[in-house]
Amino acid sequence: MNTEHFKQRLLEKERELLADIARVEDEARAAGEAEVRDAIDDATTAQGISEALQEGTLASATLVKVQDALRRIEAGTYGKCLDCGREIEPARLEAIPWAEYCLEDQEKRDQAAQVGGGSTL
Repeated sequence: MNTEHFKQRLLEKERELLADIARVEDEARAAGEAEVRDAIDDATTAQGISEALQEGTLASATLVKVQDALRRIEAGTYGKCLDCGREIEPARLEAIPWAEYCLEDQEKRDQAAQVGGGSTL
């Protein structure tokens, strides 16, 4: 497997996510700094901050997965399912370079999350 190809894609995604997180933080900060405000402004601001924080949370969770994948490349374990140890399908890695599980194990995890009412990223 050409891990250098995936390493470059992951590093690019890491830069993109860090920029997104910084942008979201700036937007949330700016939204809270309105000079003249009334109740409607406050509600609109609160909604905007909430949406920005949700976007930032998702970006942060993805960033952790990307950085974990970069560590797996360095450790020589990249591309192996964390549950069963089999190779993760190349097409899956092309689509999601930070994938931690083979498709079969990811589907099992997704089904368990649906039954349990939780969610996986």
